[in-house]
Amino acid sequence: MLTKSRGEEKAKHILTDPKLSAIKAMLEKDHAIDCMLLLYMNRGKWKEAKDFMRENNLTLSDGTFRARMIEIEDMGLAKSERIDPLKRYYLITELGEKVAKLLLEFFDALDA
Repeated sequence: MLTKSRGEEKAKHILTDPKLSAIKAMLEKDHAIDCMLLLYMNRGKWKEAKDFMRENNLTLSDGTFRARMIEIEDMGLAKSERIDPLKRYYLITELGEKVAKLLLEFFDALDA
């Protein structure tokens, strides 16, 4: 278990480290975790993501999906492949997979 001072050090590091604070800020945005989990499930194409969300009575607009995916890609958590001049599909990277697995562990711990 973390001591209070060790926990405070870790919290300060997350808040001040450029890479970690950027990931934290991205995850705070609307539907960012949804998009990370969709990527993890190989649903990085808008149609696949939209179909999954509808099948499960969840909402996600195409604009929000695209905005989050661009941010996720900018952080190196995904890479995109062009389908046509306007459409892309996104694939999770090794770092993105690490983040997604940590999110799964986090929610698993909350669910226990």
